[in-house]
Amino acid sequence: MISFPTRLRLLAALFVALLVACSSAPDKRILQNLNTAGFGKSYTGNAEEENYITIGDTLSVTDTYQPEELRANERVEIDGTVLLPEVGAVNVAGMTRTEIEALLMDRYSPYYDLLDIHVRIQSGQGKYYFVYGEVGAEGKQVFEGDLTIWEAVMLAGPDDETANLGRIRLIRADPRDPLIMTLDIGQMIERGDSTFQVKIRELDIIYVPPTMLAQVGYFINTLLFPVKMVLGGLSEAVNTLRSISDIGTNRRFRNFNNTNTGVF
Repeated sequence: MISFPTRLRLLAALFVALLVACSSAPDKRILQNLNTAGFGKSYTGNAEEENYITIGDTLSVTDTYQPEELRANERVEIDGTVLLPEVGAVNVAGMTRTEIEALLMDRYSPYYDLLDIHVRIQSGQGKYYFVYGEVGAEGKQVFEGDLTIWEAVMLAGPDDETANLGRIRLIRADPRDPLIMTLDIGQMIERGDSTFQVKIRELDIIYVPPTMLAQVGYFINTLLFPVKMVLGGLSEAVNTLRSISDIGTNRRFRNFNNTNTGVF
């Protein structure tokens, strides 16, 4: 027979186990929203192999046999569709030029006997990459294709004193197989070596780290930050008191002048 203290210990252990299980169980809503492929965008592709259309791009449609009737120049809306004559809203986001032409040939076939549809994609601001770190122009950059890591960094304006060109990081995000490359583009300047001239892809992330001396400077600045805040507050308080004192002095001086001149 199990003693009463033993029962209490078993119940306590079971209670703790239940608490741990409840706290560690993942929320299904979170799991449903986690990224499972690539950068996480809905519409992706390799635009340099065959351009694809995405939100913000413009789709131009023409037909050889019906040049006046079947013509459109529409911007892809936020839901990934374009509004075309007769067929209405067509979901085209993420599709290549060849895929869109095949889709429109199928959609318009009930309306016309002869069709020879051609489309053209005019890229807007929908394709980009990112640059961060010791550069003058941080953030999202428009991707126009055929761009090397050297060109991307130089376009962003690396800081002459703090940018470490020997440790540039190129990041290609992915939940399963992320790729991070450390590239020495300083070799281009020192020896003309273009080994690290990697081509940039859409949605790449480039990080330009600080040099060792810059890191030391940032560390010291961080340590001194509380002191700077205190000194800044004291300086502001002294200036405020000085201003109040000046106002009082000016008032006494005006009163003294008025008394001497008989003006009240």
